[in-house]
Amino acid sequence: MSGLPALRIIDPKGFGRVAVLMGGSSSEREVSLDSGRNVLQALRARGIDAVPVDGVPALIQALLDRRFDRVFNVLHGSHGGGEDGVLQGLLDAFGVPYTGSGVLGSALSMDKIRTKQVWLALGLPTPRYVRLAPGGDVQAAARALGLPVIVKPACEGSSVGISRVFDEAGLDAAVALAARYPGELLMEQLIVGEEYTVGILGETALPSIRIVPAGEYYDYHAKYVAEDTQYLCPGLTGEDEQAMRALALQAFIAVGCSGWGRVDVMRDRDGGNWLLEVNTAPGMTSHSLVPKAARALGVSFEELCWRVLETSLGEGGP
Repeated sequence: MSGLPALRIIDPKGFGRVAVLMGGSSSEREVSLDSGRNVLQALRARGIDAVPVDGVPALIQALLDRRFDRVFNVLHGSHGGGEDGVLQGLLDAFGVPYTGSGVLGSALSMDKIRTKQVWLALGLPTPRYVRLAPGGDVQAAARALGLPVIVKPACEGSSVGISRVFDEAGLDAAVALAARYPGELLMEQLIVGEEYTVGILGETALPSIRIVPAGEYYDYHAKYVAEDTQYLCPGLTGEDEQAMRALALQAFIAVGCSGWGRVDVMRDRDGGNWLLEVNTAPGMTSHSLVPKAARALGVSFEELCWRVLETSLGEGGP
């Protein structure tokens, strides 16, 4: 028994025709294509009429030319990805149901600065930060937070553009890297400890995963390329595990997210949990974390894709 609610749809025809939206033009295009191929195969294996669609412009044309009953969104990122609320607003306008969070949750959680503002307003733990205005005094910001710090784009995912900075000499290069990407920049207190992630499916927080990269950090290479990254699931036990899952679900709901997603958390050496960010369209690749957490509950990848597709259903059903 997985502990998840019973499936809402048994007959695959109940979903109608499904667009699996992948690729796009964001910095995470290749990861999205990989995710999309896996989802497409899983849905079709369960008898669902699923069709691949690459990017938002192609989806618009497809919606104009022929009717899709719903969209399984595995576009990643913003600016051509499907996690920043633009896609969600488009689909709302077309009246087409879709997986995952709506406009508010997608837009808010894509912006790491605004996400942290909401969490801090609610008293939820997240590392201290400084918004880096263009031309601002980076050294002063680092002194205010205290080194070491992390510098990253405020609206990117998959560890794109992130630098860890341990002395002032490395600040300028870190800012230059992050500034290659659109949007604001963020400098954040670096939490020393262990990295965790908690998948969310419906109203359930899945078992936590402790991430142990072979190298020092869980960067893009460790996420998508390396075969020696360890994933320990569940990452914690007993009350510690329950507390982290509860915090992740609270943080997810706080920024207006729904359906499914993933919350990244750092655990410091004193056992304190620190919220980092929310991912509203998590990866579905062979290295991805939500499938690993689902598998720990006995949920196969095919069943996970079915359950995620069910998040596109309204309260009353299809």
